[in-house]
Amino acid sequence: MLENNNRKTYDAVKSHDGKAYTGMTVGGKHSWKYDGGRWDETKISPDKWEFTFTCDKQRLHHAPEGSGALPDTEYHWYIIADQKVIKVDEDTYHTAMAGVKFKVGHKRPQWKTWSYNYHGECYEDIAIKILEGIIEDLKARKAKRGLDFFLKK
Repeated sequence: MLENNNRKTYDAVKSHDGKAYTGMTVGGKHSWKYDGGRWDETKISPDKWEFTFTCDKQRLHHAPEGSGALPDTEYHWYIIADQKVIKVDEDTYHTAMAGVKFKVGHKRPQWKTWSYNYHGECYEDIAIKILEGIIEDLKARKAKRGLDFFLKK
């Protein structure tokens, strides 16, 4: 019975800020470990690199039985991150990265295409909306920081 209840909870339509969604409840948390990951990068200009990162990730704690997506479900994420590194020696860097991850779409095992295609959207339009939101947030943070500077005097 636990498996059925978890599946129903996961697949149930939920609402957040007036937007309907399914999946993990807003505020839910996961912890993952990445072993054997590979990061490949190419310098494109003095301050710009393109990169790819591939690896398998595995939960630190076992998922509740019957929760989560079915095997072979695919997810499409758009990630905005801030990475800082410290050079340890000639071959080693300690890396710390923090950011936000936006769900662009998903593809259930029996589907032929991504969820956004079923809604008449395309990946680029969704990415543009995400980036415009990031820009608005950064401008608001910068303005608040400027205001905080004057209020501290």
